[in-house]
Amino acid sequence: KVDRSAAYYSRYVAKNIVANGLARRCEVEVAYAIGKAQPVSLCVDTFGTGKFDDEKLLGIVKKNFNFEVGNIISELDLRKPVYHKTSCYGHFGDPQFTWEKVKKLEY
Repeated sequence: KVDRSAAYYSRYVAKNIVANGLARRCEVEVAYAIGKAQPVSLCVDTFGTGKFDDEKLLGIVKKNFNFEVGNIISELDLRKPVYHKTSCYGHFGDPQFTWEKVKKLEY
């Protein structure tokens, strides 16, 4: 489902923004339409804690992350059956999950 996949990817993006020192807090909002691979809306909100304004950070996000549904599945390796652990201990915070990894961002 794109809703869960997009939630994982949004977490991944927000975590990477914070981990790369671009903001102290970050929320990523994404919306998809049925039958569309690309999101119809993508927003970044750093609640005033960003190193740059949110529009510039949105540009950095678009440069470093691909929100196409097929890419999310591929990049986060979501076809691997790891979901039993998410049902018992939650979806976020466990470093073994691909959406908890940090990568160096280009900007």
